[in-house]
Amino acid sequence: MNDRMQEPERPKARSEGLVVEQLDDETLVYDTDRHKAHCLNGPSATIWRACDGTRTEAQLTSIVARSYPGSDGDATAYSLQQLAERRLLEPPAEPQIHRGVTRRELVRKAAIGGLALGLGIPVIKSIVAPTPAHAFSCVPTGGGCSSSAQCCSGVCFAGHCL
Repeated sequence: MNDRMQEPERPKARSEGLVVEQLDDETLVYDTDRHKAHCLNGPSATIWRACDGTRTEAQLTSIVARSYPGSDGDATAYSLQQLAERRLLEPPAEPQIHRGVTRRELVRKAAIGGLALGLGIPVIKSIVAPTPAHAFSCVPTGGGCSSSAQCCSGVCFAGHCL
C-alpha cells in the first residue's frame, strides 16, 4: 500500500489539432485529428478554458460557480468526464478514477434545488464531420431521380439522370 497521498488531478485542455471559435455563450471546438465538432455551452467552455494543468477540480468548480451560480463539484466532474471522453483534455500521466456523474443526476439535483434547468449544467454536443463521400449530394448519370434538382447534370428525364 502506498503511504503517499495521490496528488489531485490537474486537467489540461488540449490545444494541438483543434480549431476554436467563440460563439456568444458557446464555444465551438473542431478536432482536426478526429474530424469531430463539439459545441460547449457556457459552463463547459468555462471549465475547458480554465483547464491549464495547474488547477484542481475543486479550483475549477470555484471558477465556474462565479459565472454560473448553482454549479457544484458534480457539475464540474460531469463536464471533465465529457471533455475527457471527447478527447478535449490532455491524457493524464497516470489514469485517475473518476466518480461517474450522470446528466440525469445533475438535472434531478438542479430541480430539487430550485435552479432553472440548464443554467449551471455543462453540456457538450458533438457531431462527426462528413467524409467527402458523404458530402456528395447529387445523383450521377444513369441514377434514379424524380426531379432535375437531384441530378449532378441538372437533368432528370424519364426517372433517370442524364
